[in-house]
Amino acid sequence: MKISFKTLGCRVNLYETDALASRFKAAGYEIAENDDDEIDVFVVNTCTVTNTSDQKCRQAIHQIRRKHPEALIAVTGCMVNHRKEELLQSGMADYVIDNERKAALFDIIDEHFRNGHSDPEGYDRDLFSYRPAFDTFHTRSLIKIHDGCNNFCSYCIIPMVRGRATSRPAEDIYNNVREVVAHGFKEIVLTGVNMGRYQHENTNFEQLVENILDINGDFRVRVSSIEPDQFSDRFLALFQHEKLAPHMHICLQSGSDDTLKRMNRHYTANQFREMCQRIKTFRPDFNLTTDIIVGFPGETEQTFKESCDFAREIGFSHIHTFKYSVRTGTKAATMPNQVPEKVKSERSEVMRRISLENKTKYFEMMQGRSQRMLIERIDSKGIARGYGENYIPIVANGKGLEKNTFINIRLCEIIHRENEEKMAFNTL
Repeated sequence: MKISFKTLGCRVNLYETDALASRFKAAGYEIAENDDDEIDVFVVNTCTVTNTSDQKCRQAIHQIRRKHPEALIAVTGCMVNHRKEELLQSGMADYVIDNERKAALFDIIDEHFRNGHSDPEGYDRDLFSYRPAFDTFHTRSLIKIHDGCNNFCSYCIIPMVRGRATSRPAEDIYNNVREVVAHGFKEIVLTGVNMGRYQHENTNFEQLVENILDINGDFRVRVSSIEPDQFSDRFLALFQHEKLAPHMHICLQSGSDDTLKRMNRHYTANQFREMCQRIKTFRPDFNLTTDIIVGFPGETEQTFKESCDFAREIGFSHIHTFKYSVRTGTKAATMPNQVPEKVKSERSEVMRRISLENKTKYFEMMQGRSQRMLIERIDSKGIARGYGENYIPIVANGKGLEKNTFINIRLCEIIHRENEEKMAFNTL
């Protein structure tokens, strides 16, 4: 049978889709592309972070049903937890499976084809019982360590759809890492909804990372998107370890204390600044990237300027800029002084230019330095592409290069790919 996966949203969703796809492939299913003519099963892993996300998910489901009227459609993910009744009543999906039972999706589908029906509600709730993803859509192996969130930011619905913070047992994580390393993966990406708050029994996030670095094997560890925290000196010292990539995507959201307060973020701009300064003290070449929301309700020209000034000061090499989008059911959706869409777009463009300026400065600083590049793909001309430990995209050309291997290179020429924002280093 052919099965196709459509994933919307965050890295946690990507991890879960990878694990599910690997499970289906191991059972003999053929993983197909969405535009293949004959597909038996579609899995749509949804996001509900904004109203726009819901709309994109609905469109994806409708398009699949229109093009493949006979296919079995299973919808899962955060939109299910938020709008389950709507999805059930629409009749567009054959199965609607919440996050807590997503790990059982293979068993649910398998039971359907064996018995002609299945009851997702009859399966146990389990956030972490995903098998290692050996056959994935990505060259890196994502490892989920945490789910849920207790922060309740005023713009965010994730605590309502992912639930309260829950940490995966540490031994399960170590075993997962050992399995994927033994299978040949060279980069492990730790992911979770708010993984900096990881705590299982006596193991916190700092200790977890340290223990993972002690696992035998030729691999490196990357920390994916993480919330700001008062990282200890012991944790920051871990970035001197050759296995731990000196890069973190730390979510700022705003450089204005006034906006941060209305967002219900639990830090000030100065606390974030001090955290970044401490990180740079341990690793001056550390690559900091971030998320910033523009056009949050009540954001003025002055508070937006504070965000811009802060972004330039810290020098984030990439800023993932979000135009604030109303999420029904959150406090921010009912706040006064909603910012017009035109103003949001203008501010988004300003922040995009700052991001490009910062990236150019960071790349210029790194020019001439050495990196350990992981080759992720090689094209038909023998050109290899991948990333260095600082999460810098690299293009290399040479004899004997192999996918999924490390090579030591020197960063030479800065090149632009496709458009000015997609910069990379050429090693020639």
